[in-house]
Amino acid sequence: MSNDDQYGGGTGHAEVGGTGQTRTRLPDPPSDGYGGPRRTPRSSRGLITVVGVVVLLIAAIAFANRSGDTPDTTTSDKAPDTTSTAPTGTAPVTTKTAGIPKGFAHDEQGAQSAAANYAVALGSDGMFDAARRKAIAQAVYTPDTAVVRLAELDRLYSDPGFLGRIGLEAGGKAPKGMVFVSRTNPAGTKIDKIDGDTATVSVWSSSLFGLAGEGSKSPVSEGWYTYTFELRWVNNDWWVSNFSQKDGPTPVGRDQRASTAEDMSAAVSQFGGLTYAR
Repeated sequence: MSNDDQYGGGTGHAEVGGTGQTRTRLPDPPSDGYGGPRRTPRSSRGLITVVGVVVLLIAAIAFANRSGDTPDTTTSDKAPDTTSTAPTGTAPVTTKTAGIPKGFAHDEQGAQSAAANYAVALGSDGMFDAARRKAIAQAVYTPDTAVVRLAELDRLYSDPGFLGRIGLEAGGKAPKGMVFVSRTNPAGTKIDKIDGDTATVSVWSSSLFGLAGEGSKSPVSEGWYTYTFELRWVNNDWWVSNFSQKDGPTPVGRDQRASTAEDMSAAVSQFGGLTYAR
C-alpha cells in the first residue's frame, strides 16, 4: 500500500496535518492567587467550526480508502459490460481435433476463442513436423483452403535454407543437445467484423522462438505480433479461410536478466502451452 492510500492521499493528508493558517500566541494574563494562569475562553462557535471541518476531513479520507478497497454494492438492473477476455459463464468446448479445441459457439465469443486457439496451433513447433503440420492444417483451415495452404506450408517448412537460418536440421529437428521453442501466447482478442457465418478476428500475441541450449546461435527471443483471422462457419464450427500477420504492438522490455539456456530448456519442457475456450 502506498503512502497516499494509507493516509487518504494528496490533499486529505496535507489538511489533516494543518490548515495552512498561522496562529498567534498571545501573552498569558497574570495568574490569579490560586495557581494556574487564567485562559481566555474560546468562542463556542469557533470550536464547533473546527470540529466540523475535522469530522468532514476524516469522513472524506475514510470514504476514499474504503472506495479503493471495497466494491460498490449498489445494485443495477443493467448487466455489466464484458470484455473479450472476461469470463462469461458459458461452458468451454470439450472436444479436440489434433490436440486443438474444436466445437466453438456460433457467436462473437466462439469466434474469438477459435481465433486464439488457432493462433496457438499455427505458431507452435508442431508446424515444423510434417505429420503434425498436416493434422493442424486440416483441423484449422476450411477443407478447400487446407489443400492449398498445406502445399504452401510444406514447401516453406521443408526448405533447407529456411531451416538452416533458424538453426534446425532437415525435417525440422533441433540439433543434438538443443531444444527448439516455437510458442504463441495470445494476450487478447477482438472482433473486427462479424456477419452471420463470417467473422474477422484479431489476436494480439507474444511469441517465443529459438533454440535453447549451450552454444545456441539462435537463442530463444520474444516477439509481439497481431494475427488477423478471416473465419467461416462451416460444419457447425469456425474455420480459417485466410489470415495475415503484422508486427506489434510491442511493449517496452523490462530490465530483467536473461535466463540461462538450462533454465529456458527446463521451462519449455515443464510448462505446457495454454488453450483458450470461453
